[in-house]
Amino acid sequence: MKQIAKALIESQKEMGDAIKDSTNPFFKSSYADLNSIREACIPILNAHGIAVLQPMTVNDGVNYINTVLLHESGESIESKTEIICSKKNDAQSQGSGITYARRYGLQSLVNIGAADDDGNAASNPSAENQIKECKTLDELKSVYSALSAKDKVTYKAIKDKRKGVLS
Repeated sequence: MKQIAKALIESQKEMGDAIKDSTNPFFKSSYADLNSIREACIPILNAHGIAVLQPMTVNDGVNYINTVLLHESGESIESKTEIICSKKNDAQSQGSGITYARRYGLQSLVNIGAADDDGNAASNPSAENQIKECKTLDELKSVYSALSAKDKVTYKAIKDKRKGVLS
């Protein structure tokens, strides 16, 4: 466990919170969806030699998502999250349960929080402007690479949109 522990520590030093970019109309609240959680951690984990796997498993008739952090050394850390469905034999319910278990399993295992998008944007308003004002792809690459890991997560969508305009 020495190598994966070291790689996970280095990864967590670079990780920021996931962005709450989805809305739950029933509860009138925002949350970080699975893609936001993945964007906040997987590129950083991969850069430190850690892959993320989330296979479904069954133990004693109960379905789980088994979130596995697999280090290039072969060491791993894993955690199971039960898949909870509101209706049995319903594909929509099953899909929602799987997504929910994947989201919370990964977020919990790598220990990242979720932050309001507005709060993160307010912390570095000039970064958004710098990205939007880039005139070339090289300039965009330079501005984006100078951002902190947390700001890279925050401004990724803005960077990708600007990249599409410049391409």
